[in-house]
Amino acid sequence: MRLYFKKLMTEPTPEKPKRRPRYGGKNPRGFHQKYKELQPQKYPDDVAKVLAAGKTPAGMHRPIMVSEILDVLQPQPGETAVDCTLGFGGHARELLTRIQPSGRLIGLDADPLELPKTEARLQALGYPEASLVVRHTNFAALARVLADLAPEGADVVLADLGLSSMQIDNPARGFSFKVHGPLDMRMNPGKGQPASALLSDLGVNGLAEILVENADEPNAAKLAALIGRAHARTPITTTNKLAEVVRQSALQFQRADEIDDTVRRVFQALRIAVNHEFESLDAFLRSLPGCLKPGARVAILSFHSGEDRRVKNALKEGLCTGVYASICEEVMRPTAEERRENPRSSSAKLRFAVRA
Repeated sequence: MRLYFKKLMTEPTPEKPKRRPRYGGKNPRGFHQKYKELQPQKYPDDVAKVLAAGKTPAGMHRPIMVSEILDVLQPQPGETAVDCTLGFGGHARELLTRIQPSGRLIGLDADPLELPKTEARLQALGYPEASLVVRHTNFAALARVLADLAPEGADVVLADLGLSSMQIDNPARGFSFKVHGPLDMRMNPGKGQPASALLSDLGVNGLAEILVENADEPNAAKLAALIGRAHARTPITTTNKLAEVVRQSALQFQRADEIDDTVRRVFQALRIAVNHEFESLDAFLRSLPGCLKPGARVAILSFHSGEDRRVKNALKEGLCTGVYASICEEVMRPTAEERRENPRSSSAKLRFAVRA
């Protein structure tokens, strides 16, 4: 008996498995605390409540202008459709459903973190394996992808140029000034340099230039000088710090109620520069006609004036040269109901064209 107790005392006690941090009440603050929203299959009722409140659940994206896009694109069974910016897969799901049977959806996305999750969600719909092909690439490479997968071209092409909510809400991605995180902003975290490094490389003149070009910032020169001075004193490496510096700087020449719009423009300008978004969009628009079958339909959803100008001008030029048989006469916007239910749709602009 004595030997038994001695052995019992000397043997290590097995550690209890660590318990997951408790779900933080009705309104958990941190992104990673929102376990129920991040597991929609397990907690559908909780996710439904978030959606009913006009909010986007953590880790989820609400597709914008779905009915308008489907009306424009008119996907048909057996067609080849391309979703150039797969995101959460909301638009792709609708396209994939409508091109069955025997249709094929080609999905592209530059984000290596979200792409596998979206591919798994779409494959779980149960359609034939050949009906979905996913490629990890920027939509600027559309022509190269189709040369390999569909050399005859596509019947339907959709490009949603906006950020996904999964990227905006995740503080580790560094896209939003509303949450604290590293100043990163890369769509592909394994490629290129983060926004904090770009801020150092740009200098005052370079920063002023992208504030004008990428965000139409009216006080670009003043703002760039003040941000540059602050960054030289103490490098700006987090989203909170950049937002704080912009707010303090802008207060010198703006009303307090305009400050958040200025912060938003600074973040937008940096994000576009970090990801070379305008260069990618220009390359996509140049190659687009050659990617379309005769009579094919294309829809492009943009979210700020810099994108929309490029799309509008490219489609107009294509109509004048006979590349497109028709284009939208007026830009399409989300309905008042959609803007109310999903505030992130408010700035969306939809344009479309039909290949000659």
